[in-house]
Amino acid sequence: MAALLATEMGKKRCTCRTNTTNDNLALSFVLLFIVRMAVFSAQNSEKHVDPTSAPSHSTAAVIDHSPAEAVADDLPDIIDAVLAMGQPSDDFSGENTAPAAQPIVGLPAHLEGLAERARDYVEAASSANTRRAYAADWKHFCAWARRQHLDVLPPNPQTVGLYITAQASGSGGDKKSVSTIERRLSALTWNFSQRGQPLDRKDRHIATVLAGIRNSHASPPRQKEAILPEDLITMLETLDRAGLRGLRDRAMLLLGFAGGLRRSEIVGLDVGRDQTEDSSGWIEFFPDKGVLVTLRGKTGWREVEIGRGSSDATCPVVALQIWLKLARIGHGPLFRRVAGQGKKVGAERLNDQEVARLVKRTALAAGVRGDLSEGDRATKFSGHSLRAGLASSAEVDERHVQKQLGHASAEMTRRYQRRRDRFRVNLTKASGL
Repeated sequence: MAALLATEMGKKRCTCRTNTTNDNLALSFVLLFIVRMAVFSAQNSEKHVDPTSAPSHSTAAVIDHSPAEAVADDLPDIIDAVLAMGQPSDDFSGENTAPAAQPIVGLPAHLEGLAERARDYVEAASSANTRRAYAADWKHFCAWARRQHLDVLPPNPQTVGLYITAQASGSGGDKKSVSTIERRLSALTWNFSQRGQPLDRKDRHIATVLAGIRNSHASPPRQKEAILPEDLITMLETLDRAGLRGLRDRAMLLLGFAGGLRRSEIVGLDVGRDQTEDSSGWIEFFPDKGVLVTLRGKTGWREVEIGRGSSDATCPVVALQIWLKLARIGHGPLFRRVAGQGKKVGAERLNDQEVARLVKRTALAAGVRGDLSEGDRATKFSGHSLRAGLASSAEVDERHVQKQLGHASAEMTRRYQRRRDRFRVNLTKASGL
């Protein structure tokens, strides 16, 4: 059976018209594993058949798709479904890089639930943003290869080396930064791996070219501006205290700042544990102490303690309690859409882009970094400005900030410390000069 599968998949050579959905490809390998286990189980059962009974079909006989031998839960139907999911689409003009998964056909009834669960696990393997980015990068690579009359599969390090060279040199007016090139290379590596044909990034045609690109074009990262406490207080004053939308935004800003949370972590919270399928964490109130946030971030599960503030006006715990009480939320997503002129709270969870828009909108309205031009200010703020603000302003031991932000190293935490006194430690004077 394994040899037959390898032969069938070898016949379906993927050209640069490939536009396969990443989730379906990953799921196809999961389903292929299920198929092989089913075949193994069937073969074991055949070994225990009564010798006087009629002989069972061999693997070769089962593959015959003649109507006389086809049955409702025939295993080859599953194989056909798996192989079909790995086939490229000819549509190269669509804007949607992550289309909805197609229903699985041809599976026996007893495997349908398992297949759907496998799809859920595929989706949980990476964030939606990562899947969208990887799908877009793969589509970009396929389009470039098509224009150059090059094959996409099997992975060729020379082709990939030429591709990143084109990105760095601006061939066709499409010059990209080193960070973008590295991200696209990671996307290609992931996509090739999902297709069962890994790319060797250490090959000299890739590694040497990439090293030269870094030496020639690398530049310091452009970091977002940090929102400091005085900035945050001014931003809060721009919000409407009388409406639910203003109360929600107030709680989001204070919770995101005090917890040093990413925008996806803010909107992914639930009121309690195990309340929704798409949750990435939950909150727990401790009277007179604060709120404990348990969340799953980029580095795994962690707990974030958010204590009460020195004033109710700037306390994230108070702001959160007021929002939950007036919005009448006791279960499900913590932060939701507000409609009906700010009087009706919906059931659906906010998108993480709303956090970035909120930070940018309130920072501009509050006049933060008024020394810059309007155009420059518009590009300075994002959801990360809250995390950078906590890292830059908290006057505590650096290891406590590192734990709050969920960083694996102190060096990463220092990258978030903007607008701080960089000369607090003067080694010139310490050396005696």
